[in-house]
Amino acid sequence: MDVRVFSLLVTIALGGCGTVERGSADRFTSSGELLAVSGGDAGARNACVTCHGIDGRGNGAGTPRLAGLDRGYMAGQLEAYSSGRRRHPEMEWIARKLTPAQQDAVSAYYAAMPYRAATQPIRGTMAARALYHRGDRARGLAACASCHGARGEGVGAANPPLAGQPAAYLSHQLDQWRQGARRNDPEGSMQRISRALSPREAAALAAYASLLPGDPPHRVSPATSREARRVDPRNGASAQPRHAAGSPPAR
Repeated sequence: MDVRVFSLLVTIALGGCGTVERGSADRFTSSGELLAVSGGDAGARNACVTCHGIDGRGNGAGTPRLAGLDRGYMAGQLEAYSSGRRRHPEMEWIARKLTPAQQDAVSAYYAAMPYRAATQPIRGTMAARALYHRGDRARGLAACASCHGARGEGVGAANPPLAGQPAAYLSHQLDQWRQGARRNDPEGSMQRISRALSPREAAALAAYASLLPGDPPHRVSPATSREARRVDPRNGASAQPRHAAGSPPAR
């Protein structure tokens, strides 16, 4: 596409996006594709694709995959960045440059991307496997699988899949919860969980969860969209179901 034509489309689609209405005939605005590739008011250098990739799979290291995640969950995370309940200098700045309508549009775009975790051997220490699937009753830690699924597929809109997320990213998020840099979970459950885990346990859990197979992609339910979901102000994601103790987070 000619650069001038593309720039014109970006201007038309994103100009005054704070008043974008549902059901807009502009398919680019409704899908969020132009936001993902242009960055909107955050600028091209901060476009989503520069870190999360054209296919939404991330960089395999510290940047998470977005492809196939729940629409309402991703919009909730952008809200959390905007409010400072989830701390990350670049993401906070970018999120604050996006209107609520834009946050929802780009979330819908990535939610619609197909994703299935690569088939690979699932390695992990016995201790990590036990914590993930059975928890530790003595410490009040429920199984991670109770919220994030036995296959790492996620359980409900508020509990994201861990399968296919980079181990380094998952480990970093546990550290963020531990330090209080993430505060968008009901009743501070993930802060308590992360602080009950040793750094070695957290790293082992992250490594194990990242290799889980997940589930095949599925259609995004309309119930996860912004207008249909009930927002828990402590969570920034769909209100049900809540985290059970012992489940490491992902974006």
